[in-house]
Amino acid sequence: MISERVKTLLPNTVYRSLITAPPSLTTTLILLWVLAMISLPIMKWIWGPGIIPLGLTLGVMLQAAAVFLVLRDRWGWQKTIGTAVLIAALSLFVEWLGSTTGFPFGRYRYMDLMQPQIAHVPVLIPFAWFMMLPAAWAVVRQIQTQLPTRWAHNRWLYLLLAGLAFTAWDLFLDPQMVAWGLWRWDNPGGYFGIPWSNYLGWWGTAVLLTALIRPQKLPTRPLLLIYTITWFLETFGLLFFWGLAGPALVGGVVMGLFVWLGWRSVFGKQ
Repeated sequence: MISERVKTLLPNTVYRSLITAPPSLTTTLILLWVLAMISLPIMKWIWGPGIIPLGLTLGVMLQAAAVFLVLRDRWGWQKTIGTAVLIAALSLFVEWLGSTTGFPFGRYRYMDLMQPQIAHVPVLIPFAWFMMLPAAWAVVRQIQTQLPTRWAHNRWLYLLLAGLAFTAWDLFLDPQMVAWGLWRWDNPGGYFGIPWSNYLGWWGTAVLLTALIRPQKLPTRPLLLIYTITWFLETFGLLFFWGLAGPALVGGVVMGLFVWLGWRSVFGKQ
């Protein structure tokens, strides 16, 4: 019944393309990423906690690949590759600096569970930065469109909010990774065992990367969707499967605020 009604509203050529066209590679990667994240608690139940690093690696790589293709479709190969390399290089350097000296996050160290590593930093970490930072840019770009003209194009406000939108994700991530034994803080405390300096370091690094890259002409809606899916998976997963109700609720509210503000701009224009 529904398909017949849709058919009456659309031209025949459009309708046929909708029901026959295979999903794009980007859509397929997003679906596989969601499936990998949903399957992770099941994999742990079947094979034990030792499977977590492998499942996590799969999910991060799928999400990073989807973000790469979303950016490539708008920016082209050269700019997308340059952005990915810059994010990877700087985030790897900052993570090495942080795990070696304690600046800018606080003193922590990576465990040997996540392999391979470069200078004691898992190779997966720069991919994680890349998979979420463009999504944070897109969310803030959508939020700024709702502001008065004075603030809608204010670069400093954009940098500040982009750093916050990215750091909001770590309200889930850091307690989760520590609970999984993937890294360890020398002086736990603050936010569910995570030092507050960690979040200041995340924010500062995200602001620096955003300032260096100066992202323009973002594919905002696909990236906003990826940001939203991440928020949902983290909130639902930590609350119901990983026993981390506190980070789930706090992260759900803070990151969820960015999600709501981002989508409000989308639906407000319709």
